[in-house]
Amino acid sequence: MLPIQQSRTDRMHETGSKATTGSKNATGSETSAVPPAILCARVDRVSKLFGSFAALRQVSVDLELGRCYVLLGENGAGKSTLLRVLAGLLRPTHGTVEVFGSHAPHDARERIGYMSHAPMLYDELTGAENLRYFANLYQERECLSPAEVLRQVGLDPELKRTLGQYSQGMRQRTSLARVLLPGPELLLLDEPFSNMDVESAHQMVELLARFRHDNRTIVLTTHQRELAAPIADRVLTLRAGRVESFEPGSPTL
Repeated sequence: MLPIQQSRTDRMHETGSKATTGSKNATGSETSAVPPAILCARVDRVSKLFGSFAALRQVSVDLELGRCYVLLGENGAGKSTLLRVLAGLLRPTHGTVEVFGSHAPHDARERIGYMSHAPMLYDELTGAENLRYFANLYQERECLSPAEVLRQVGLDPELKRTLGQYSQGMRQRTSLARVLLPGPELLLLDEPFSNMDVESAHQMVELLARFRHDNRTIVLTTHQRELAAPIADRVLTLRAGRVESFEPGSPTL
């Protein structure tokens, strides 16, 4: 059995059946059926072993298009490992991961944006110089311009300061801008609020809310559940590599 309870539409999607056109109500007329949810990714009974240590244990979860999922759990619970499996940076030891229908993550990396806990930027360069460098690494996918993505995250593309002189909030925004360069449809964010002051963290949440409304799927890890609550459609809690709970959120943005 899966360690999470599936909805009726999830089960219909999994078996490949289609929603019926309708059902009869008490008066004999047809009522509209709820269409099945469109999945961005499916994790099915995934385990990830590092030697004898199991970082993930039989994790199953469906991620719907245009939703924000918040991963909670103590250090070592498996949150970052799950993100890396979804990003195609780690292959599961057991189980399967599919994204965008039937693709393995490593075959769809150009459609996935992964922001690690480390900023993955060069302190000696300005924000725009960093983004120009990373944009040149995408050989087969057209990227947004550095100026455009910097404006999307609320930064001035003409800023001449090097990254080493940025505040932590500005560094996190620049890191997010790097992820947004190729226009990813699935955003995987590892501790995006780390070391940010409260005002910067709230600005980041509002920014992510806009991407969610653009029908992008967001999966983020955090130890600050209250910060992510305004955009959380679902909250997934891991404990010792297993799914402890998968509950609906109450998004307000």
